[in-house]
Amino acid sequence: MTPFLLSAPLIVNWTLSFRCNFGCNHCYSRVEDAGGELPTDQVKSIMNTLASKKVAFINFGGGEPLLRNDLFELAGYANRLGFKVSMNTNGWLMDELRAASSKTAGFETVGVSIDSHRSEVHDGFRNMPGSFERAVGAVRLLRENGVRVTMSSVICRVNADGFERLVDLAESFGVEQIFLHNYKCAGMGMTNRDELDLSPPEWKAFYTKATAVKAGRRGIRISMDDPITATINGAEAESPLVKGSTCGKLSLNIRANGDVTPCGFIPVPIGNLLRDDFDSIWRGSAVLGKLRNKEPKAKCLKCKHYADCLGGCSARAYAATGDFESPDPHCWFEPA
Repeated sequence: MTPFLLSAPLIVNWTLSFRCNFGCNHCYSRVEDAGGELPTDQVKSIMNTLASKKVAFINFGGGEPLLRNDLFELAGYANRLGFKVSMNTNGWLMDELRAASSKTAGFETVGVSIDSHRSEVHDGFRNMPGSFERAVGAVRLLRENGVRVTMSSVICRVNADGFERLVDLAESFGVEQIFLHNYKCAGMGMTNRDELDLSPPEWKAFYTKATAVKAGRRGIRISMDDPITATINGAEAESPLVKGSTCGKLSLNIRANGDVTPCGFIPVPIGNLLRDDFDSIWRGSAVLGKLRNKEPKAKCLKCKHYADCLGGCSARAYAATGDFESPDPHCWFEPA
């Protein structure tokens, strides 16, 4: 039996659209079957269901959420239902009107993706010349309009060595929080894994240094939500309510067509909120049950850290092996 299960997820990550104006080298959604997008009224209907279940947060991602013409209408509706609403954007489409609309619609925070302090590196990683300057401009416009801004950076070979400069950049913008996201092996992330992903020893070196940097910074919050940091001294869990991955425990993902998956990086539909009962999905899904009750395999069987990390990131394990319970391929720890 699951020792701890909320009546509903705290947060729902919602891919309103798989459409995007970029072609990023690591993107999980470039190989997804879009399956169509829901019209405004059906999105609102699902929001009503989530509100009745007391879900607290909705985060709009993608794809690029600003490509939805009804984004601000949907955000305003979610806000009136009582949700804390956020989104992640590449920043390209953020202009004065959209920045003002973000404030009016009630976005709690807007996360802007910037993957290097060097414009040419960011532009190359995102396959969009000029995207660095547009992202920087988005941060400025949002802050000028009174919107809380966070910065998101996907750690990989293009920026792992210089991640402190990313933190410096975020601080120079007045950004209150930077997310150093671990590289996911899904979609284009798997296709380009050999070129972009770090080796397990390199991940250990990165997290060891990043943990020290995090402890020494006072002007900005540095977040690294990766369960394999359980082996690093001083690395505190970002989600202390649960051990291991949070997907299916504290969070769920909704696709553009209403399908539910455990997270955006696990392409396994477990229901559809236009057809299926929410409680049947949340409480009855065999896939979620597997994620909540993982059993150690291979080297995890003898690992003293398993109780804290529960095998690491379930999405990476599934992408690499097809098995949620396999050890995280990023894990560097070798039991004696």
